[in-house]
Amino acid sequence: MLRVLTLSTLFPNAHQPQLGLFVERQTRALSAREGVAVQVVAPVGLPLWPLSFHPHYRPLGRLAVSEDCSGLQVHRPRFTVWPVTGARRAGRSLAKALLPRLRALQRDFPFDAIDAEFFWPDGVAAMHLARALGVPFSVKARGSDIYHWGDVPGIGEQIAAAARAAAGLLAVSASLKDEMVLRGMPADKIIVHHTGADLGLFQPRDRTAAKAELGVTGPLLATVGGLIERKGQSFALQALALLPDATLLLIGDGPDRPQLERQAAQLGVAGRARFLGSQPPQEVARLVAAADVMLLPTRAEGLANAWVEALACGTPVVTCDAGGVRDVIDRPELGRIAARDGAALAAAVREVLAAAPDQQAVRRGAERFSWERNAAELEAHLRAVATSLRA
Repeated sequence: MLRVLTLSTLFPNAHQPQLGLFVERQTRALSAREGVAVQVVAPVGLPLWPLSFHPHYRPLGRLAVSEDCSGLQVHRPRFTVWPVTGARRAGRSLAKALLPRLRALQRDFPFDAIDAEFFWPDGVAAMHLARALGVPFSVKARGSDIYHWGDVPGIGEQIAAAARAAAGLLAVSASLKDEMVLRGMPADKIIVHHTGADLGLFQPRDRTAAKAELGVTGPLLATVGGLIERKGQSFALQALALLPDATLLLIGDGPDRPQLERQAAQLGVAGRARFLGSQPPQEVARLVAAADVMLLPTRAEGLANAWVEALACGTPVVTCDAGGVRDVIDRPELGRIAARDGAALAAAVREVLAAAPDQQAVRRGAERFSWERNAAELEAHLRAVATSLRA
């Protein structure tokens, strides 16, 4: 039996049901494999009183400390967050808060390895915890933990130290692995581990009927992701202004929503840009399957789940040359890679619309990204990690 402790600050909960769904799906696929047992530690960060009573934090304080989530045991120990001032101490502080809980958990669930699902602060905390508990650990790099946190003074050095100390490392794309090696991380420890997609949920639909349900008659574009600068919805709106018959669905929410809504009004596309907010996976699948093109002008990614889920729906992708995109968009029928510019993106959308690739041909581009394959590779990796201290 392989016993795995998954450590993730990005994991869904009752208050944030859309948080880290990709981590939950991967973890469930791993735990479903014969001969593997998994428990999850999903720490909840709360500031000191009275900030803990702020509307942002109060619902988090009410979450169960430990619960059975549809057959998966999830522990949510609390740790103190120090907004702004304590960022560089987050990894060590998280480990210090978790250590007593993990010592107790280890007695009942003697885990063979810690599987950290993000480098900051999860991977750095895992380094300290693994040393204290006498178990090996692995860290999965997903993109912004390397491209963003890896550049923050005082944090990048801790991430590099965790990479050197880990028994194994995962990267969501070949390009992310290359970036990690450029930053001095040991190449022989890093395995490319592509994400999975729920190929049962994300499926092609009758696009004409699906668009009619939405009241759309012309080309339909969809962009999925948090409304933040990195995802590039502002460029999607610029492209929309150059595609006069098209409608754009913006699926997701975030701090940039007010300025994006103002931009849509200034560009004269407010009536064709639909801000739908965060949506559950079932609704995302329905909306993306209705779209003629997934438009995601992202600046930096490891490997975007939205790319793969769109292909699974039979929807080609127009995106930018970011991260692991060439691991996904590797043939013309799957979409186009364009410059992060409104005119270039609009031209790429026109090319895709003119070619109108067969939905099933696009779907085949996603079939290599199954959660079953993802889980099998993760199990093999963690079994090697678990035996590393005995080697």
